[in-house]
Amino acid sequence: MSIGDITNILRQGVFQVIIIAAPLLISALVIGLVVAILQATTSIQEQTLVFVPKVLVILLVLAILGGWMFTSLGQYTIELFRRIPDMAR
Repeated sequence: MSIGDITNILRQGVFQVIIIAAPLLISALVIGLVVAILQATTSIQEQTLVFVPKVLVILLVLAILGGWMFTSLGQYTIELFRRIPDMAR
């Protein structure tokens, strides 16, 4: 196994993390922005107000995309285990 192969495995791992985390992070960012705009327009400055909507949206996104996330992560893990014999050489 060469340095290029190891770099490719690490690149795929980082890409996998980004792809899996992106829907959760983007949805939390959007709901935070919406609540912040509502807080600014209504002059409500409660810091904990944004927490509940973020948690609910993250749970909703997990419910919708959770199967895809686990399938994608499982496929990457299986690919890593398939490469173990090549790494031992």
